[in-house]
Amino acid sequence: MDYEMNGCQSVITSTQTKVVTICEENSTLIWRTIAIVVFVLYMAYFAYAMYWQFGDEGSIRLLVGTILAVLLIVFNLVWDSIKVPFEACGQALANIDNARKVKIVRWVLYVVCVIAIIIILVVEVAIPTPENLISLAGLTAFILLSFIFSRNPGRVDWHPVFWGLAVQFFFAAAILRTAWGFNIFKWLGDQVTTFLAYTDAGSKFVFDNTSAHSFAFAIMPVVTFFSAFISILYYLGVMQAIVKVFGRFLSFCLGTTPAESLNAAATICVGMVEAPLMIEPFIATMTISELHAVMTGGFATISGELLGAYTGFGVAASHLLSASVMSAPAALAISKLMCPEIEVTTASTDDFGKMKTGNASNLIEAASDGASTSIRLIANIVVNVIAFLALLAFVNATLIWFGDRIGVEGFTFEFICSYVMYPVALFMGTKPADCRHVAELVGVKTFTNEFIAYRSLQELLQNRQTFLNYTETYGYKDEWYWDGQAAVLTHWNMTLTRGFMEERSEVITTYALCGFSNFGSIGVTLGGLSALAPSRKKDLSAIIFRAMIAGNIACFITACIAGLFYKEF
Repeated sequence: MDYEMNGCQSVITSTQTKVVTICEENSTLIWRTIAIVVFVLYMAYFAYAMYWQFGDEGSIRLLVGTILAVLLIVFNLVWDSIKVPFEACGQALANIDNARKVKIVRWVLYVVCVIAIIIILVVEVAIPTPENLISLAGLTAFILLSFIFSRNPGRVDWHPVFWGLAVQFFFAAAILRTAWGFNIFKWLGDQVTTFLAYTDAGSKFVFDNTSAHSFAFAIMPVVTFFSAFISILYYLGVMQAIVKVFGRFLSFCLGTTPAESLNAAATICVGMVEAPLMIEPFIATMTISELHAVMTGGFATISGELLGAYTGFGVAASHLLSASVMSAPAALAISKLMCPEIEVTTASTDDFGKMKTGNASNLIEAASDGASTSIRLIANIVVNVIAFLALLAFVNATLIWFGDRIGVEGFTFEFICSYVMYPVALFMGTKPADCRHVAELVGVKTFTNEFIAYRSLQELLQNRQTFLNYTETYGYKDEWYWDGQAAVLTHWNMTLTRGFMEERSEVITTYALCGFSNFGSIGVTLGGLSALAPSRKKDLSAIIFRAMIAGNIACFITACIAGLFYKEF
């Protein structure tokens, strides 16, 4: 039986219904008005904050954040209005009957870019730090090897390859060779480190003081916190806006399709499984080359959630951030070199507006979903670390046993990697004295995972800092000596097992390890993409190993660029 309302209840219900109807009919206007009011109030606050106290670190943080946010908002709001001339220009070039004119324009741009690259190499590298040029030889070697083992070397389109590497080159020159670029990324890295430090508030409440002494309690809460934050940005549309801007930039420069460009941009912020979710509608109809580019992008970068975990190992957040940015164009370039496009794509410029959005209904649900999602990521990290460290210990014990039978000491998996991967370390521009350390870490990263490799790098970072602190205090720097194969550094009763590397080698290693390109990630990538497009599982399985190798090479090329432009500030 229906509930009978009295006169007062009927009036209230009728009024509520009318108000709801009016709000629904004018929802766009209402939300725009609210947005304008909020924007005006914020700008008033911003102006007063700049007037009240300008010049300290906090005001600079507010200024930079506001400028970036405003530029991002303006670009996304006005793009539909300003894109017409750009698209018309591109269409006009595509429709030119005289292909010779198009080639002339392209070659003029190539020549200008090459001249700029040569000038930068001479002025910024060859003259002040000529020893860094060894990394240029390694860069050439990796490109040549990628071409030799390409799926269709005769069909390679060198346009995306050239511009992908050129974009990475100019990014690196700005970030690593200019004081303003270095300071910007150092500042961003410091802000990330400060931001992630807020994790302590939650972890200390749950784990008390044990978080300072346990790997799981110290690292895993960071993953949870950052995952929730990324989910909030995704709900607010900030993540999609950032990805769209950078994706359009990559597509414009390299000539890659919207879907593979958006995926490459997304891998800067999120993981190899989460990034393809943004382009899920396109995966089923992608060409083999596009699928290869999607997987390579995932293998060549790390997720934002793990960035905090690696900074916990003492790795500089600024280098991790710049490595993620630099590896995106490199991944597309190497992917198009190792698996060139030989099919006709169905992609169009309209695809930029079809990016998939999140399912959360409000901010609280978004934060909760992000935290819940981290459970799977944390479990995956913990079980993999336990499993691989246990397997590594077993393999090492077995190899040591076999080595003892013939009088060879220290015959371990890391020992083998230090020789097998030695050419890779040398190609990247590492000094011979550090090559075995770098080769060992690269081998561990490739055959186990990057988490364990960064954990090993932590010891080397701490050893160098201990050495510098000790010699600064006691002044015995000249009395330290290497014992054996640079494995133990001893002074009186003080020993640093495994020694340490010079700072340039540490930077090269940081960039080389900054990617999911290892055998363990093959199953993760295949499972994630197959779930999104079951009909493409066979195609994905056929090229996934090549994509993992391409992702590794992209990381090595990024390390080469970092070694080429390394400079102490």
